Amino acid sequence: MPRITKRVVDALRPQERERVVWDDEIKGFGVRVHPTGKRVYIVKYRHRGRVVKTTIGPHGPIAPAEARARAAEIITAARTGRDPAAAGGRGGRGPTVAELAQRFLEECLPAHCKPGTRTVYRSALVNHVIPRLGSRRGADVERADIVALHHALRATPYQANRTVQILSRLFTLAEVWGLRPDGSNPCRHVGRFRDEKRERFLSDAEYARLGAALNAGEEQRLEPPEVIAAVRLLMLTGCRRSEILTLQWDHVDLEAGELRLPDSKTGAKSVHPGDPAIAVLCAIPRRDGDPFVIAGTSPGRPMKDLHHYWQRIRRRADLEGVRIHDLRHSYASGGLMVGEGLPMIGKLLGHTNVHMTARYAHLANDPLKSAANRIANRIAEVSG
Repeated sequence: MPRITKRVVDALRPQERERVVWDDEIKGFGVRVHPTGKRVYIVKYRHRGRVVKTTIGPHGPIAPAEARARAAEIITAARTGRDPAAAGGRGGRGPTVAELAQRFLEECLPAHCKPGTRTVYRSALVNHVIPRLGSRRGADVERADIVALHHALRATPYQANRTVQILSRLFTLAEVWGLRPDGSNPCRHVGRFRDEKRERFLSDAEYARLGAALNAGEEQRLEPPEVIAAVRLLMLTGCRRSEILTLQWDHVDLEAGELRLPDSKTGAKSVHPGDPAIAVLCAIPRRDGDPFVIAGTSPGRPMKDLHHYWQRIRRRADLEGVRIHDLRHSYASGGLMVGEGLPMIGKLLGHTNVHMTARYAHLANDPLKSAANRIANRIAEVSG
């Protein structure tokens, strides 16, 4: 029994009687050759003790790779106890996009993605993909469908691009699962909207206002002390919000001046917080039996988020529009201002890729501009 390919099928000659040539890789997948010369792909499977034969479609309109994928999905469905023929039309054509998404969320994401990434993926699939494509069979989705979905989300370019990226990963897995032909990912060659990176850097005056707002919040008890400490640590270390909110005392080595994070967005890493941040850590009271540096309202649980606290703090500091993540960008900017190079900034921020740090390259020119301005001013002053 040969592996069914286009060359093999084209070479099959009709005989006086109808015959079936079975594939030697997928048991139950074959091509029926009629005496008239017509060739039709079929699949045979067992359901509830009986053998069922289903027609996939004629050779020509359907390529062997597509027929193989459909046969694989039908056989897989039968093995799970479902009767693919009951779905009607070409053996049911396999799972819907909603079913693929559910399998993606349950089987792939827990093993390969961090909780934050899983939340982003689930949100995109539930809110944008399933409402528009959920009832479609995964094998039937075409590039035009992805383009239409992408265009429908044009008001939020970042979300539109991210949704296509997530769908591309889903359909790649559908190929791995044998539910779509190899190389048929409909997200390929779909253009992306230009997504302007929003990077905000605090000036010295803004840092001063933020510091004053934190001091006032602490003295007047406008915010919980854990919130004040968290914002100061974010400002002084350049850490991500999740890294500070999940920081445990076991990760803190005050004597060595080091935070040893067992897990972060880029994996395990060490953070060197510097003396001002160490002073903040030393001032944080420890709750008995609570492992978290920034303790939450529930014993033994970290603080969930800082968003609504940050809204109040930034209003008092007159920093409307500044996000918490902008403190990380500002830390990188501050490093360049004191003469540190991009490789050092990348190490401090925990970047694993030089391209992640390269976004700050344009800031490295600021000290040069300042020096050029001082030189030019002196020459202008001397020359009258």
